[in-house]
Amino acid sequence: MKRTTLSERALVLAPRGRDAQIAAAMLSEGGIEATACQTLDCLIKELNQGAAFVIVTEEAIASADLHALSAWIEDQQEWSDLPFVLLTSRGGGLERNPAASRYLDVLGNVTFLERPFHPTTLISLARSALRGRKRQYDARARLEELRDSESRFRTLFETMDEGFAVIEFIDSEHGPLSDYVHIQANPAYERHAGIPNVVGQKVREMVPEEAEGWVRLYRDVLLTGTPIRFERELEATRRHLELAAFRVDPTSRNEVAVIFQDVTARKRAEAELVTLNQTLEGRVADAVAEREAALSQLHEAQKLETIGQLTGGVAHDINNLLTPITGALDLLNRRYGADDPRSARLLDGALQSAERAKILVSRLLGFARRQALETRAIDPAALLEGMRDLVVSSIGPSVELRLVLGRDLPPALTDPNQLELAVLNLCVNGRDAMNGVGTLTLSAEHSVVGPNHNDKLRPGEYIRISVIDTGEGMDSKTLARAVEPFFSTKGIGKGTGLGLSMVHGLAAQLGGAFELTSAVGRGTRADLYLPVAQTDAQPLSIARSDSVAAIRKLKVLLVDDEDLVRAGTAEMLRDIGHEVHEASGGSQALGILASGLAADVIVTDYMMPRMNGAEFATRVHQQSPAMPVLVVTGYAGGDLDLDLPQLAKPFRQADLAAAINRLVEDGDRKVVPIKRHR
Repeated sequence: MKRTTLSERALVLAPRGRDAQIAAAMLSEGGIEATACQTLDCLIKELNQGAAFVIVTEEAIASADLHALSAWIEDQQEWSDLPFVLLTSRGGGLERNPAASRYLDVLGNVTFLERPFHPTTLISLARSALRGRKRQYDARARLEELRDSESRFRTLFETMDEGFAVIEFIDSEHGPLSDYVHIQANPAYERHAGIPNVVGQKVREMVPEEAEGWVRLYRDVLLTGTPIRFERELEATRRHLELAAFRVDPTSRNEVAVIFQDVTARKRAEAELVTLNQTLEGRVADAVAEREAALSQLHEAQKLETIGQLTGGVAHDINNLLTPITGALDLLNRRYGADDPRSARLLDGALQSAERAKILVSRLLGFARRQALETRAIDPAALLEGMRDLVVSSIGPSVELRLVLGRDLPPALTDPNQLELAVLNLCVNGRDAMNGVGTLTLSAEHSVVGPNHNDKLRPGEYIRISVIDTGEGMDSKTLARAVEPFFSTKGIGKGTGLGLSMVHGLAAQLGGAFELTSAVGRGTRADLYLPVAQTDAQPLSIARSDSVAAIRKLKVLLVDDEDLVRAGTAEMLRDIGHEVHEASGGSQALGILASGLAADVIVTDYMMPRMNGAEFATRVHQQSPAMPVLVVTGYAGGDLDLDLPQLAKPFRQADLAAAINRLVEDGDRKVVPIKRHR
């Protein structure tokens, strides 16, 4: 399409003689610029540069090929209709010159002027053609403005973030103006409303359940001409929309424009904020309660840690004091007990008191979770069945014992000796809670703990050992303090208040938990959770013998910084039949070895100044790697992480003899089990 310029000149095509110059001169005298063209090709070239009208003679086109000119005229822009003035030789119009119809078809907007003509006539026609051309130029300007405006509107329509639609009201079976159809919609419409391809759709077909409400709103806008802004939920897509509607044309009574956006996220946030504000007081109260609970737990943990540090520090000294006492009483009982019954009774009572002191220290360490445990896989049913007689004799004849053991129980990971003490302690507590009369149930079952059980147990498999009594039970205040160390409901002298604490500490050390449930008048239930072992159960150990016979006479180097402990231990070793050489510390002992003592075995204390037992053993093994070393410890914060045999204080002569015999006989470099005298 030709982009004709806004030119006001005339083009003249008159190839004969001086016709072109004469016509151009006439136009110039009339104030109109004119350009003469010698050929049709020249005319078309000048037309592409712009012209207001063309004056052409009949003979210039009578026999010419007009295809190029006709093509140019057909290719004009839509606003353009170029005027032609045709100078004919005879006849001014079709009625006098029928042949001119051919030129009318080719030239289109043509005016005929018969020659000869007066110059004034030519000027008049030229000015009329120029005025018509100027009106075409004005139309082009308005058309271009309209196109620019339409382009801007289309760009805005296509790219605006808000959804936009124009709806046209129609009549339907529901009545006049009772439905509307979407005649325009931009791409954002689907994004905000959630409904695709709405152009051409009627609202009663799109959302029939809620169409009446939308029709009523927009019909009011159409009839009153009053714009509205409102919020409404589009139930079909669960979108909450913020909308504005106005009549497209003030004179129109059937088209309404709608602009909207999806504010669902904002409305939900507002609703959540309202809910948040409404529940703020409750949440603050919950947060305060959680904080107080956390502080309480922290206080409890700090209290337990303080007691643990106290017991850990004092245990070594207590066990060192008990070791010579226990050893001396044991020796005296063996030497003189058989000949003097009265002395035997006194010595046996003293030994029982020392054993009770030993158990008390063990319970303190159990509560502090610092005693050395010998954990292994055991059959819980076999252990409890084996305790039946012991429990029956402990609870008395007026208490009925019910033993309920699950079938095919998996093995439990525990220290069997400590577990027996814990179970016996719980049974005795149950007996006391029933005042010696009632039913005591001892049970074991396989329990699978899920993630929502409580915060004491990790999810997994456990063996739950339960001791259930039919006593008076405890109120919530007493229950809350039941596991606290030194807390007891028994009379003075009837309990230490460490039994439940020891059970609690044992369960925690084993990776399980201890739970108490009770209510006044409904008895008490104690549940001990032990982790299921991943290996097969080992046979329960046979009760140890009190035999103190030595395998053979040995040269024993005894190292201990405590004179009384060293003297008592040396006497027990000599009484067994061993030759004993004493040293008060690691340096002195190394000197004795360097002087040539060919010791068969070394027994050394662990906690010694300047050089502890582990450091001393390392020095010994640097010179004699095969030398058997037994480490004796009163307490050092738990089971020592040493690749050396160990024996816990206080010990009796039989314990010491068994440890040395095993060490020499097996060449054992592993931990010697800590034997418990019963």
